[in-house]
Amino acid sequence: MGTWVDACATDDIETEDVIRFDHAGRTFAIYRSPDDTFHATDGLCTHEKIHLADGLVMDDIIECPKHNGRFNYKSGAAMGAPVCVNLKSYPVKVEAGRVMIEI
Repeated sequence: MGTWVDACATDDIETEDVIRFDHAGRTFAIYRSPDDTFHATDGLCTHEKIHLADGLVMDDIIECPKHNGRFNYKSGAAMGAPVCVNLKSYPVKVEAGRVMIEI
């Protein structure tokens, strides 16, 4: 079991958006889906280590801002070239208006 870490307030993320969260020398991406659920993945694209928080969120997809690689942010699955390595995803829970991720 990991440790639950307070990542942000629910109000910090717009619907269908992503923000960057740095903790203990690592970068994460926190997402708010169109159905108002929260998700977390590693924050760097597996292709060239670009920050995904600068990318575009569409439905349940995050698109990397550099080469347009796409991932399903709910599962971390790579959705095709140029990305071929999945993102690590993390359990998320919401408590008292705060988004918590298990790392």
